[in-house]
Amino acid sequence: MKMKNKLQQYFPMIRTEGEVLKELRERKELWKTFCEWEDRYQKEYLDICTGVKGLKLLYDTYFKAVMNPDTRPERLNDFLSEILGRKIKILKVLPNESARIASESSLLIMDIVVQFEDGSIANVEVQKVGYLFPGQRCACYSSDLLLRQYKRIRLELGKSFTYKEIQKVYTIVLFEKSSAAFHKFSDEIYIHHFEQKSDTGMEMDLLQEYTFICLDIFNSVIHNEGREIENRLEEWLVFLSQDDPNMIIKLLNRDPVFQRIYEEVYTICLNTERMMNMFSKELEILDRNTVKLMVDEMIEEHAQQMAEIAEERKQLKADAEKIKADAEKTKADAEKTKADAEKTKADAEKTKADAEKTKADAEKTKADAEKTKADAEKTKADAEKALAVQRERADAAEDEVKRLKKQLEKLQKL
Repeated sequence: MKMKNKLQQYFPMIRTEGEVLKELRERKELWKTFCEWEDRYQKEYLDICTGVKGLKLLYDTYFKAVMNPDTRPERLNDFLSEILGRKIKILKVLPNESARIASESSLLIMDIVVQFEDGSIANVEVQKVGYLFPGQRCACYSSDLLLRQYKRIRLELGKSFTYKEIQKVYTIVLFEKSSAAFHKFSDEIYIHHFEQKSDTGMEMDLLQEYTFICLDIFNSVIHNEGREIENRLEEWLVFLSQDDPNMIIKLLNRDPVFQRIYEEVYTICLNTERMMNMFSKELEILDRNTVKLMVDEMIEEHAQQMAEIAEERKQLKADAEKIKADAEKTKADAEKTKADAEKTKADAEKTKADAEKTKADAEKTKADAEKTKADAEKTKADAEKALAVQRERADAAEDEVKRLKKQLEKLQKL
């Protein structure tokens, strides 16, 4: 007897591959459908039915079977309370009358609108492939829900209606494959909350809030080595999005409540016809999403290329204008440099002439100084010579005076 796989050990009702194939072969229509699938889809279907891999419970049929707010309100209440961060209670499911584009509706794998006891509304949807422009898209559908609420309440209350009666609208989107914008922002943050706020700090209830959950990023984070399931919201995300048996078992060991829900799921799997129909619908959605993804990627790539071309043209124009401006500046600088050089040359020639004149003046001054010195020395010599003559004359005169004095004395004696 073949050994049971991991999930079969937890859920004995899970059948073997032989048992599943036996029933399919016995039912011609089901076997025909099965044989029309590609080999990889046949294998995937058998893996799900036999517990080789788990079920991704976010798909519309599975989700509404185990999370139906009419029959199991406590489950969806708990899940949405964890997402919104406050205790909520679903009053009723509202008809989804949104003016959603038909091609978009076909690409959603789950979409439900509920009203809470306080009157607020939540639109919960799961996208297999994230659309381009998720913010703009969700803002449009949130506004549509807000307007529908306004019309409904105004019709119900008539003249007693006031805008105070309008309650919040929550838009909650879970992406199986989120768009590039989320990955560009972070490969670790998988949940994003948005609401309108004032830049002054003033508070005003503008009614619309958004939550985006990137399940592909969550999947990468939760599978990191040593990473554990940290809180109730992560338990729900593992339950709804994981098909890895090891991760499912980790969840079951952490919280046995999910054991009972999985038992319901695998009981559904025993209904082969129902399972085949659900799986066929999933394949149709997968095919449409693949085409849509390819188209979106081509549109995005084309838009990106056009933006890059426009940016290159803008840059080339800016570069050309800069080159022209630089050339004009270079020309002006060259002319200024030439004028400065000519002025410098003239200044140098004037400086040289001044230097030569200064040198000549210095030589003349030196000659004059030497002549003055010679004249001074001659004058000194002449003065000394004249002084000597005067002294000689003075000495002669003194000698004459002495001689005359002696003669006088002789005459007096006579």
